[in-house]
Amino acid sequence: MFVAIGIIILLVMVFGGFILAGGSIGSILAALPLEMMIIGGAAIGATVIGNSTHELKLLAGGFKKVFKGPKYSDQDHVDVIALTSKLMRMMKTEGPVALEAHVTNPSESAIFAEYPALLADKALTDLICDTLTLIVVSSGSLDTHAVEEVMDNAIKGQLHELEEPAHALQSLADALPALGIVAAVLGIIKTMGAIDEPPSVLGGMIGAALVGTFLGVLLAYGFVGPMAGRLKQINTHDAQILHSVKQVLIASLHGYPQPLVVESARSGLAPAHRPSLTDLLDTLRGK
Repeated sequence: MFVAIGIIILLVMVFGGFILAGGSIGSILAALPLEMMIIGGAAIGATVIGNSTHELKLLAGGFKKVFKGPKYSDQDHVDVIALTSKLMRMMKTEGPVALEAHVTNPSESAIFAEYPALLADKALTDLICDTLTLIVVSSGSLDTHAVEEVMDNAIKGQLHELEEPAHALQSLADALPALGIVAAVLGIIKTMGAIDEPPSVLGGMIGAALVGTFLGVLLAYGFVGPMAGRLKQINTHDAQILHSVKQVLIASLHGYPQPLVVESARSGLAPAHRPSLTDLLDTLRGK
């Protein structure tokens, strides 16, 4: 929503100011299709050269994420704390054997069934179930610090994949001004080939060539760069849910009381999305 509004504001202010200053929008529109073909085609080609098929799919998903916003809602962050707390409570009260069926086959688990949105997220479910499976098969004898290290590595791998589209977008933003210069140079080459034309014609050709530089800079700093920044913000928000899972599991393994377990996860959330401790504890109590 805000991305679309921002794009409208940008276009209206840039081109509106140009028109109000007495510029002819017709000259830009006339040059726009071919300049966009050169700059856009070069940008797409460079992106394909620099990324694997998997990374290109992630990049396409990153564009969608920019417009859709964070994957996880505030309720999802509450739910993941509740889900992992329930699983750890079961292990503590009923033992690892009782927990085994839930973590080896989460799709058939009554506990996971209470949180369908989380169950549908394979990466998140795998983080929870793989960690708890390690604990179950070891009968709860694993060193807590070793479990924490394993979780850190798993989270690091997921975060790396989350960050790849943002890095690709930022690289594209950095390249676009140079690609705009490429388009402009081609326009100048074309103009030099018609140097015997009258000044009025040459002026139009030079103006058309400069549209390439303008587009490269506008696309870089007005569109792609801000999208890369927004995607980084969204990834930071979504990554918090992984850390919440880790905090609940590790704090529980340390034997902390439940209020402290919950607070260790809740306090890591961004203030704008952090529920009150009372509300979260009430949720866990089923109120």
